[in-house]
Amino acid sequence: MTIPAPRESSEDVVLRLTDVVKTFPGVRALDGVQLEVRAGEVHCLLGQNGAGKSTLIKTLAGVHHADGGEITWLGEPFAPATPQAAMRAGIATIYQELDLVDDLSIAENAFLGHEQTRFGFTKRRSTASRTKEILTRLGHGEIPPRQAVRSLPAAGKQIVSMARALSHDAKLIVMDEPSAVLAHDEVENLFRIIRELTAENIAVIYISHRLEEIREIGDRVTVLKDGRTTAANLPARTTPTRDLVSKMTGRTIEYVFPPRRTLEEKPPLLVVDGLTREHEFADVSLTVAPGEIVGIAGLVGSGRSELLETIFGARRPDSGTITLDGKRIRSLGTAVRKGMGMAPEERKSQALLLDEPIYKNMTLSSFSGFARAGFTDAAGERKAAERTADQLELRPRDVMRPVRTLSGGNQQKVVVGRWLLGDTRLLLLDEPTRGVDVGARAELYQVIQGLAENGVGVLLVSSEVPEVLGLSDRVLVMREGRMIREAPADQIDEDTVLDLVMAGSLMEGEPA
Repeated sequence: MTIPAPRESSEDVVLRLTDVVKTFPGVRALDGVQLEVRAGEVHCLLGQNGAGKSTLIKTLAGVHHADGGEITWLGEPFAPATPQAAMRAGIATIYQELDLVDDLSIAENAFLGHEQTRFGFTKRRSTASRTKEILTRLGHGEIPPRQAVRSLPAAGKQIVSMARALSHDAKLIVMDEPSAVLAHDEVENLFRIIRELTAENIAVIYISHRLEEIREIGDRVTVLKDGRTTAANLPARTTPTRDLVSKMTGRTIEYVFPPRRTLEEKPPLLVVDGLTREHEFADVSLTVAPGEIVGIAGLVGSGRSELLETIFGARRPDSGTITLDGKRIRSLGTAVRKGMGMAPEERKSQALLLDEPIYKNMTLSSFSGFARAGFTDAAGERKAAERTADQLELRPRDVMRPVRTLSGGNQQKVVVGRWLLGDTRLLLLDEPTRGVDVGARAELYQVIQGLAENGVGVLLVSSEVPEVLGLSDRVLVMREGRMIREAPADQIDEDTVLDLVMAGSLMEGEPA
């Protein structure tokens, strides 16, 4: 990405946090946080999962209430009692998991909670007109305000969340991992919108684990660790990555990826032949050998996730075959029984029972192994989960804790741990480090390579090309539902992969 010249930002501090504390039962989530945000700047907030970022932004949004310290907003003490109060004050928060109502229109979502009414009736024409103005301001005036949110792609839904923020005349917009589900060109559009907002003196707090984004869009950086501010107001473009990582983790991570291995040639464990699902992917063939890590690179919408779900038996193919160790896979139940596991992209909605304890989530796929004469061996479940938690260095290791209370990286470890308990021979990983901080990523990479070293085949999908190249033994490049290139990971570079996945870059006649 091209780094633009630094913006001139107002020196006016619109938000200041001084020694802010927030305590939950048994946990001091914020322990004296310091933060200052100026009008018209992009202030980036960095920290590992569990560092306190989510608690901090929810405190600003009126979801939580600080137990100590001081927050000032536009020079006045600030303690919003509700999210609505924060919005009325001019602070809007766009969460990573967008809080939109799919069955309502764009206009209805944009003005949800502060509808334009007359005599108790919604002024639909006025609402649509005002929404059109906001969408035009965001560079998306072509989107019909009366279109249902359900029909929009991820990038479109994010635009609606921004429209909602601007409908409140927000002076500060908090963005939590806004690029997590966006393709490369959509991220560029997001950055364009952010620059236009800051040009209007609107401040932005930007949370991301992607340090290259911090470099491009950020002005200053504040780093949190264990609920404390470990660095404040660092220049985003010039602070060395080593320094940022050290402030986040308390240690320097020089080599994120495990060293590359030399593999013995073995017969394939997984064979996919001519797999097709209409409108999603076509004529896909691939193999994964025992102990091999195969990575799939491609843009969001290229059919990667749908392919993994079909291999796992969660979707039915229109044609083609899937075999695991010579046995035909036709359903999800067969896949699991034959030793296939999957960690899906949306772990919270697709893989975890958030209100259940860690141990129950870990034993889901091997539950029958803990049944004794019609009764569940709960003690056996807990012991097995504790061994796995130790193996994965889960933090905290209390397997009685609800999964909801864990950070994103540790939730992902629970999903992976589920398959460690069973006789898993092939593991499918869809965006394994999405929303996971630098330190936890390194730990997950070690776990994945450890599985491969024990003979487990791994097929992974990631939107981050360096991750695919750094973790995989062999790379497949997917575009518009088709595999267009296969190469050993050490014989293909990031620029080549990006050229291949971008539309129109594969020259006519070039070998795939």
